[in-house]
Amino acid sequence: MTAQISHHEALIYVMVTMSAADRSMTDSELLKIGDIVRSLPVFADFDEERLVHVAENCGELLQDEDGLDLIMDQIRAGLPDVFYDTAYALAVEIAAVDLEVRQEELHYLQFLRDSLDLDKLTVAAIERGVRARYRTL
Repeated sequence: MTAQISHHEALIYVMVTMSAADRSMTDSELLKIGDIVRSLPVFADFDEERLVHVAENCGELLQDEDGLDLIMDQIRAGLPDVFYDTAYALAVEIAAVDLEVRQEELHYLQFLRDSLDLDKLTVAAIERGVRARYRTL
């Protein structure tokens, strides 16, 4: 049994898992995770020096046969309910960075919203907002 993770770590686990969903963690996704950790108020009291360590811990868990379920259990345990929509928003943000959302990423987003029991209106609003921010001609 592992120790409970913090809300910071839970949000990072969401982003790392989203990035790894298609088995290809791109530089743009990793840079976006760093940008998010540096800029969002929820991470204001997080030591940025720990980001790589937390991401590596998540990656190690993903190697386990039941890794995704273990990670989701830790995310739910470490993340207050009020941050569930934030977690989903961060996942969608990471998925959108490459301007192409692959099938595996869509499956992870479905798994995440089901696991966090997010309502359809919240999910639609988050996805619409990210779509608007990343739209190109």
